Amino acid sequence: MDRKTIIGLVLIMGLLIGYSVWMSPSKEELAEKKRIQDSLALIQEEIPIDTVSFNDSVNKEETDITAPSANNATNTTFENLQSQYGAFVTAAQVPENTDPILIENDLYKLSIAKKGGRIESVELKNVLTYDHKPVVLFDANNPHNQFGFTFFSNYLELNTNDFYFLPVEIESGKKHTVSGNDSLRFAMRLYPNANDTSIDTTRYIEYIYTVKGNDYLTGVKLHFHDMDAYLNQTQRELSFHWIAQLNRQEKSYKNEKIATTIYYSDIEDVENLQESDTKGDSVAYQAGLKWISFKQHFFTSTIIADKEFSNATMVVNMDGNEQNNTLKTLKANITFPLSNLADEEIGFQFYFGPNKYTILKKYKIELENQIQLGGSLISWINKYAVIPIFGFFERFNWNYGIIILILTIILKMVLLPLAYTSYKSTAKMRVVKPEMEEISKRYPNKEDAMKKQQAVMAMYKQVGIKPMAGCLPMLLQMPILIALFRFFPSAYELRQQPFLWADDLSSYDSILDLPFNIPFYGDHVSLFTLLMTAATLIYTIINNKMMTTAGNEQQMKMMKWMMYLMPIMFLGIFNNYSSGLSYYYFLVNIITFIQMGFFRFTINEEKLRKKMMSVKAKPIKKSKWQQRMEDMMKAQQAAQQGKYPPAKKKR
Repeated sequence: MDRKTIIGLVLIMGLLIGYSVWMSPSKEELAEKKRIQDSLALIQEEIPIDTVSFNDSVNKEETDITAPSANNATNTTFENLQSQYGAFVTAAQVPENTDPILIENDLYKLSIAKKGGRIESVELKNVLTYDHKPVVLFDANNPHNQFGFTFFSNYLELNTNDFYFLPVEIESGKKHTVSGNDSLRFAMRLYPNANDTSIDTTRYIEYIYTVKGNDYLTGVKLHFHDMDAYLNQTQRELSFHWIAQLNRQEKSYKNEKIATTIYYSDIEDVENLQESDTKGDSVAYQAGLKWISFKQHFFTSTIIADKEFSNATMVVNMDGNEQNNTLKTLKANITFPLSNLADEEIGFQFYFGPNKYTILKKYKIELENQIQLGGSLISWINKYAVIPIFGFFERFNWNYGIIILILTIILKMVLLPLAYTSYKSTAKMRVVKPEMEEISKRYPNKEDAMKKQQAVMAMYKQVGIKPMAGCLPMLLQMPILIALFRFFPSAYELRQQPFLWADDLSSYDSILDLPFNIPFYGDHVSLFTLLMTAATLIYTIINNKMMTTAGNEQQMKMMKWMMYLMPIMFLGIFNNYSSGLSYYYFLVNIITFIQMGFFRFTINEEKLRKKMMSVKAKPIKKSKWQQRMEDMMKAQQAAQQGKYPPAKKKR
C-alpha cells in the first residue's frame, strides 16, 4: 500500500465522516423530533393502545360473556350485556360453532377467525424458520396480538374484536383452496339485534375478503350496510388497532432484532422507526399515509390503504427476549377518514410475505424501500447490477455460492481496466526507484522536505506518472464494496441457502461454537471470516513490499500498523455478519491475486522504464496550473525561511 493508496483511504474516511456529519440531525430537526414525541405522548393518553388493558378486556369477554343458555350458564345478566354491548349483544355471545375459515393459496395459508371476523393467522408456504418450524407472520393465539376497529353505537365505544362474525358464502372449519389466476371472495358479517330475541339480517357490518391464487396480497373491505339506526352519525374517523409481538425467525437473533421495526410511507417518501436491539421508538404521524409495515429481517406484514390513512400512531416496544424467541412488540393505531358511516366502505390490503426486492417492487408503492440497498447514492448498483444477476442465474437453480462466484468475476471484469490502470501506475513508481534514491540523497534533511517534494513531483511529471491514477480506481470501487456490504445481509435470496460448511449464506457460518463470548468477536468461529481476514493480510503484505520505494520507507513504516489493523477489525465485525459477504470479499482478494499475477506477467518493467526515460528527455511545457502550483510552493518555502532574505554583509 503506497502513499497514494493511503491518501485514497484517508479521502474515503473523510467522505464517510463528512457523510455522517451531513446526515446527523440539526438542532431544528432534533427540536421537531422532540415536539413529535411530546405529541405522541398526548395522543397515547387520549387513544391508549396498551396491550395489558386491551388483553384484560379480551380475557374478560372470553370467560364472562356467554349466551344465556342451559349449557353455558353465566353470572352476567342479559341486561348487563346490553348495557355493555348495546345493539350487538347477541354477537358478543359465543356461538356453538367457532371454527375458523381456512384458506390456502399457492403462497400462504390463511385463517379467518369468527371472533372479530379478523385474520387469525398467516403461515407462509415453502419457507421455514431457523429451527425448521413454519413461518407464521401473525398469530392471534398470542395474547399480545390484536386486530380490530373501534366504532360508536349509541355512544358506546365498541370494538369489532369483541364480537362474533358469521361467514357468508363460505363454510367454516373446511379448507378452501385457490390457485393460479383464480380468486376467492367471501364476507364475514356482524349483525345487530332487531330486538331482545332476534337479529336484524338486513343491516350489518362486514369484512369482505379477496384472496388471489398466486399473490401475497389479501384484499379487505370494511363495509357498513344500512347501519344509520345503530351507529353514531357524528363519527368522522374510524380507528384500527393493530398490535403484534413478533417472533424470531432467523439464525442470528441479534441481527434480526435490530432489523425489526415499523416502516411507513406517505405519498413521497418511505421512513422508519429506529432500528436497534436496545432502544424502542415511536412516532405520531399527522398526514396521509399509504402503508404501514411491521418489518422483520426477511419478512413483513403490511397494511396498505386503497386511498390513504388520515393519521397514525406507531410504537416499537423492546419487550422481547432470546429465551422465549420474541423480538419486539409493534403497535399501530391507524385512523381511517369517514364520510357516511351509515353506508360506508373502507378498502385496504394486507401484504404478508418475504422482503424480496423483485416481489415488493412489482406492487409499485415503494414497498421495496424497506430493504437495505445502500441509500440513494449507491443503491443503483444493487438494483441494476447485483439483483438482476441474482435473478438471472437463480432460474437455473444453481447454488448461490456459485452465483456469488459468478457475480464476483463479472464485477472484477468490469473493474479490470481500473485495476490495470492502478497496477501500471504502481509499476511506474517502482521503476523510478533510482531517481527517487537520487532525490533522497540530494535532500537528506527534514527541513528540505518541501524541496524534496517539489523534485519528486517534477520528476513524476517528466516521466509521465500521475500520482492520483492509482487512487482514483480505488475510490471508484468503494461504492460497490459498500453497496454489497449493505445488500448481502438483507438479501432474501441468500436466506437459508447452504454452501460448503455454511448452512445459511445470509447469516454467519460457524465451524466452532465457543462456550463463552469474546467481546467484539462473539461466541463462535466463522471460517469464511477467517479466510477473508487471512487473504486480506496476505494481500496487504504483498502490496506493502511492492509499494515500498526509496524515499517512502519511513512513511510505510509509520502506516503499517494502520494497514494491518483493518483486517483485524474486519475479523470482529464480519464474524457475526453474513457468511455470503465474507465469502464474496474472500473471492475478491483471490481474484485480485490472480489479476496481479497477470498484470505482472504482461507489464515488462524494463521496457516500461526505457519508455519513461525516453519521455523524460523530451521538454515538457508547463501548464498555467502547474506554474501556479510551483509559484505557490516557492512562496511557502520562502515563508518558512523568513519573510525577508538575509541582509548582505558589509565589506
